[in-house]
Amino acid sequence: MNTKDLQNNISRRRFLGTAAAGTGAMMLGASALSGWAKNLTKLGTTDLLKREYETDVLVIGGGMAGLFAAVKAHDSGANVVLVSKGRLGSSGQTPFAKGIFAYDATQEEMSIDEFTAQVSASAIGSNNPVYTRQVAAHSLARVKELREWGFFESPLYNKSFTNPIKKRNIPLIERVTITHLIKENGQIAGAAGFSADEQKVHCFKAKSVILCTGAGGFKPNGFPICDLTHDGTIMAYEIGALVTGKEWNDGHGGSAINPAACYDGWHGMFDRKCGTTGIGIRHDLGVDMNYQAYVSGGGKVSMGPGAGNTTVKGGPQKPEGFDRQRRPDGPPADGDNKNRPDGPPPGGKNRKEGGPDGDGGAPPGMGGNMVGGSSAGMSIHKSEGLVPVNDKCESTIPGLYAAGDALGSYMAGAIYTQIGSSLAGSAVQGAIAGEAAAAYSKQIESPIFSEARQQQVREEILAPLKREAGYSPAWVTQTLQGIMIPNFVLYIKKENMLRAALAYVEELRDTHIPHLRAADMHELRLAHETRNMIISAEMKLKASIMRTESRCSHYRLDYPEIDHENWQAWINIYKGDDGNMQFEKQKFGTWPDGSIIV
Repeated sequence: MNTKDLQNNISRRRFLGTAAAGTGAMMLGASALSGWAKNLTKLGTTDLLKREYETDVLVIGGGMAGLFAAVKAHDSGANVVLVSKGRLGSSGQTPFAKGIFAYDATQEEMSIDEFTAQVSASAIGSNNPVYTRQVAAHSLARVKELREWGFFESPLYNKSFTNPIKKRNIPLIERVTITHLIKENGQIAGAAGFSADEQKVHCFKAKSVILCTGAGGFKPNGFPICDLTHDGTIMAYEIGALVTGKEWNDGHGGSAINPAACYDGWHGMFDRKCGTTGIGIRHDLGVDMNYQAYVSGGGKVSMGPGAGNTTVKGGPQKPEGFDRQRRPDGPPADGDNKNRPDGPPPGGKNRKEGGPDGDGGAPPGMGGNMVGGSSAGMSIHKSEGLVPVNDKCESTIPGLYAAGDALGSYMAGAIYTQIGSSLAGSAVQGAIAGEAAAAYSKQIESPIFSEARQQQVREEILAPLKREAGYSPAWVTQTLQGIMIPNFVLYIKKENMLRAALAYVEELRDTHIPHLRAADMHELRLAHETRNMIISAEMKLKASIMRTESRCSHYRLDYPEIDHENWQAWINIYKGDDGNMQFEKQKFGTWPDGSIIV
């Protein structure tokens, strides 16, 4: 049939319908490329049951921060519920930490003030000194409690974490993914999510909420952070909280052999009991090896701090300006293996209880088997997350607190400074947040969490299950990884590549997030995680474009120098009234309201 016949015999609407049907048939063969497919539901019904809870303090997250938040909130007289996406002490990054920092004033020659000053110098002023002092001041007390609970007796932490929770009869709800924080009348009112094992939606009415949800990445291979996807940060962002720290880069490496094993590529340990570490100021930028890989184009390069033995061929050994970022007493730019620039100084008298000796290297035979990018998408520990408004881990939303890697406390700034300080910081901040949330809860009435709001949240949670067709979250995640993880996008940054990646990420945000599908409860979790990773990727790219300098773990090839005049500031991100992502500077040494940190 020719065009004239079509015009004479088929109406325009009928013609378009026929063309669409033909296009649809052709697209069936292309669906593997697009990721689009029919949603073949595996559930008998998508009308899930609802379970409701009411408490004073809701703790979200079952790692080190969540443990101490729940214990200290309970001990301060509050009713507490602890909910975790995984298993207590067995998910997130906590199971893989094998060193915890403990400052003992009777043993250390350095005072807390001197320690704080050295961290600030190493971090080029990017740390928050209040939280730096806190980890030193309270770490030993937290370690003593952990010892009482049996934490140092096994490389597996579930039993020792369970001991204080059971003793206090704190309700523990595991394998429930929280997807929404609820804000009513300007303050936190609770949260909602769903179970991985049952067809149930869980609604929590709470006077206060503590996010202990960790940080996240783009589900990279190697370093085991694949169940951390910035859930807490994005939930808080959606209700108006300030978040920070997205431009910084973590540099943990992983093992190319048995990557799923409990191996910490930074500390060089397999399945060993946790030990305590003392003061030992490090000066790890987090991107040294990435730069060497970028310029060398060959050799055995393990990207990330503590990556073990490396052989770099050709090219400069360090980005321009990086030597000026190191403290004079830090590892030399070139030297023997004991003081190599990609690892900490050799261990010494602060070695304790069989913990890491500070050499940062891999076990014998592992050096050439390390891989980089294993924590792709994660910032330096404690440098990203919710912006605190005071020294109590309180966010910009009344009643909402955060601790550990969910709090952008800048405890060590945008650089690694001590082995074991991250785990200690999570314990210390969890305890502080728990006590603060309990005190806050005593001062307010029970919040309103209306049935209408519950129904709205319920529909948003279940939307991927009810779509007849859409994009597989696994396919979208793989696409996101291909965009964000390349070394020349995530680690060695320049504006043209950042903007190119941003165009792709915005496409995923606008056309893929609204059409994510899920056939069962597992895919429902993946769909929500994929959404969170995409929004975090947008934050990371835009913050990296905004910071037109190189500082600590953020390196711009087109801006290789530190800009003290314009960038003595943290970048905060918030959701504007129009729904778009907004950015602002917060001057180093100040709180969000502009008052001086003392």
